[in-house]
Amino acid sequence: MSELLVLRNHIDGAYTDAADGRRLEVTDPVTGEVYASSPLSGAADVDAAMAAAAAAFPVWRDATPSTRQKLLLRIADAVEARAEEIADAECRNTGKPRALTLTEEIAPIVDQIRFFAGAARMLEGRSAGEYMEGLTSIVRREPIGVCAQVAPWNYPLMMGVWKFAPALAAGNTVVLKPSDTTPASTVLLAGIIGDILKEMGLPAGVFNVVCGDRETGRLMVEHPTPAMAAITGSVRAGMQVAASASKDIKRVHLELGGKAPAVVFEDADIAEAVAGISLAGFFNAGQDCTAATRVLVHESVHDAFVSALAKAAAATRTGGGIDDEEVLYGPLNNAGQLAQVSGFIERLPAHATVETGGHRVGDKGFFYAPTVVSGLEQDDEIIQNEVFGPVITVQPFRDEAQAVAYANDVEYALASSVWTKDHARAMRMSKALDFGCVWINTHMILAAEMPHGGYKKSGYGKDLSAYGFEDYTRVKHVMTAL
Repeated sequence: MSELLVLRNHIDGAYTDAADGRRLEVTDPVTGEVYASSPLSGAADVDAAMAAAAAAFPVWRDATPSTRQKLLLRIADAVEARAEEIADAECRNTGKPRALTLTEEIAPIVDQIRFFAGAARMLEGRSAGEYMEGLTSIVRREPIGVCAQVAPWNYPLMMGVWKFAPALAAGNTVVLKPSDTTPASTVLLAGIIGDILKEMGLPAGVFNVVCGDRETGRLMVEHPTPAMAAITGSVRAGMQVAASASKDIKRVHLELGGKAPAVVFEDADIAEAVAGISLAGFFNAGQDCTAATRVLVHESVHDAFVSALAKAAAATRTGGGIDDEEVLYGPLNNAGQLAQVSGFIERLPAHATVETGGHRVGDKGFFYAPTVVSGLEQDDEIIQNEVFGPVITVQPFRDEAQAVAYANDVEYALASSVWTKDHARAMRMSKALDFGCVWINTHMILAAEMPHGGYKKSGYGKDLSAYGFEDYTRVKHVMTAL
């Protein structure tokens, strides 16, 4: 057995162990075996990280926009230059195919950091004006302060970037906690950023990483120092963060679960819809809150669509060969997630039909077969709740009104898609669908310039875009007597 990788916190520019020496085991999802350990940080570690971030804040707050931009551009350049090394860490974290990690995650990460580098120089309030006689008003946009941020395990590094890049661009300092199952890439990036901060003569406490479990996250959110708590995670985790943050009225930014409907009308190109939906449903093993895992198909083409989708699913490959370019997705992230996905299939009602898949793949690691389930009813558990696995459900609908009713009849409201050649219908559906994003004849495409975020139990606040940038600012009115 190879020697375990030892991961450490990165606080105030230095790698450190947890103050009390506690550690967590980190499991390789491809093999199911422990490959690393990371700190189980407690109150003393959170205190140290928050103190470092608070001490760095006045300097970083007052740094010019060009300085903030320069830092982010240098981070982006470093990620690009060390893409292979970072991809290795992320693949070990997650078991994802390496080629897809480089093209679909590392490359967008670089682009997103560069976008927020540009946004750093666009932070402004309204221009001065006289709104009452003898008085001039201006509106300032300012950074909020220290931000406590928690990233998930499905896209460990990318979701970390979505958190810290806009925060730093706006002049905030950061304490970031990666998931306890996927800390490796975030810890690596912390060292890279720490070196850049040192080279630029900036306070090391601008960016800090604290590893740990759910309790560590709670300590961060409830700590008196942060002015804002931001999390990407489950609805349950989001509710706990909101409750904890309410104790001292922290600002909260929540990007939570999803149950994205893909609505396929009878005039859609079925082959294109099947190809797009199967990719968007199975990519990353369906561990994506925008994944196209709930398909609504017009009854006139339902059977043909189900047959074609099942065929596409059966041809989709999963596996642990991270260098095998024919593999679309790797394992589920952890044993608990494998149990959750398996449980949904095991509890299917008698009227449901598993068209393909529905089982674990192999006896090592956490792999699950691409799965298609039909014959479902709107109130079935698998329709209402997020599976977060490579499972696509298909339901028929009668007309546009029923499609809208079925699509909106869940507690999540993050993303959706419409597949039709009828432009007017697409526009009607984009208005009627109660989701933060509506794609038309595509699904799960993201651009740094466009906002990502939902409604209802999918949370509030936006990632990416100028809207996500503004979420990390506060507004101040200044009035002067002339």
